[in-house]
Amino acid sequence: MSSASVLFDAPGPRARIRNWVVSGVVLVLTVVIFGVVLVQMAAKDQLTAEKWQPFLTADLWKTYVLPGLQGTLTAAAISIVLALILGFVLGVGRLSTHAPIRWVSAVIVEFFRAVPVLIMMLFAFALFALYDVFPSKHLALAAVVTGLTLYNGAVIAEIVRAGVHALPRGQSEASFAVGMTWGQTMRSILLPQAVTSMLPVLISQLVVVLKDSAIGYIITFLELVRQGVQMGTAYSNLLPALIVVAILIISINFALSLVATMVEARMRRSRRGPAPLESDAVEQEGAPGAKAV
Repeated sequence: MSSASVLFDAPGPRARIRNWVVSGVVLVLTVVIFGVVLVQMAAKDQLTAEKWQPFLTADLWKTYVLPGLQGTLTAAAISIVLALILGFVLGVGRLSTHAPIRWVSAVIVEFFRAVPVLIMMLFAFALFALYDVFPSKHLALAAVVTGLTLYNGAVIAEIVRAGVHALPRGQSEASFAVGMTWGQTMRSILLPQAVTSMLPVLISQLVVVLKDSAIGYIITFLELVRQGVQMGTAYSNLLPALIVVAILIISINFALSLVATMVEARMRRSRRGPAPLESDAVEQEGAPGAKAV
C-alpha cells in the first residue's frame, strides 16, 4: 500500500526543502499580519478589559454562545444523518444496472451539486412557510437542514460511487460467477468494503456541513455566527465577539479534521481492507463518462 498522502503524492527532497521555505515565509507573514491586527485593535480600544470582560460571565454564555452552539451542532447532526441516508441511496442508484434508476439518480445528484446551498435554504424556507409544513419556531431549522441535506447528500453519493469503483473489479465478477445477484453483491461484498475506504472523506465532509450551517444566518436561524453578532451588538464588542465565535468554530472543525486524519492513518497502518479513498477519486468519478459497476 502506498504511503502517499490522501491529498497529494509524497514530496521529494527538493520539494520538502521548498515546502519548508514557503512554510517559513508564510509563518513570518502570518505573524506580521497578526501583529498589525493587534496594533490596530489596540488603537481602536478593542483590547481593553471592558470589551472582553463579558466573556468571563456565565450570563453571556447561557444567553448567546451556548444556544448558538446548540443550534449549529443540531443542524449539522441532523443534516449529516439525513445526507448519509440520501447519499447512499443516490450513490447506489447511480451504480444500478437499471438505466432509468441510474439516469434519475444522476440527474438528482448533478442538480443538487450545482445549486448553491443558500438558494436551497431560501427556497425551502419560503416553501415551508407558504404551506405551513413546520411550526414557525422550527421553520428556519428545517430549511437549513433541507439545504444541507440535499447538497451534501449529492456529494456523498459521488463519494459512494467513487468508493465502489475504487474496489477491484474482480470481486464483483467473482460474485456474479457464483450466482449472486447485483443487489446481493452490493450489500454483501462491495458496500462494506467501500464504506471502510470512504470513512476519511466522509468525516471530512462533516466539516463542510458544520461550516455551511452558518449560512442559516440569512434566514434567521439561531446559530453561532448569528448569536455572535447579536452578542456583539448587546455588549458593544462586535469584533471580540466575532473573534470568540471564530475560535469556537475553528476548534470544532480542527477536531473533526483531526478525527479524519487519525482514521486515515489507522487505515493505512492496517493490512486489512481497501486503501482509503483519495479525494481526487471523487472528482474523477464525478466527471462525465464514468461507468457504472
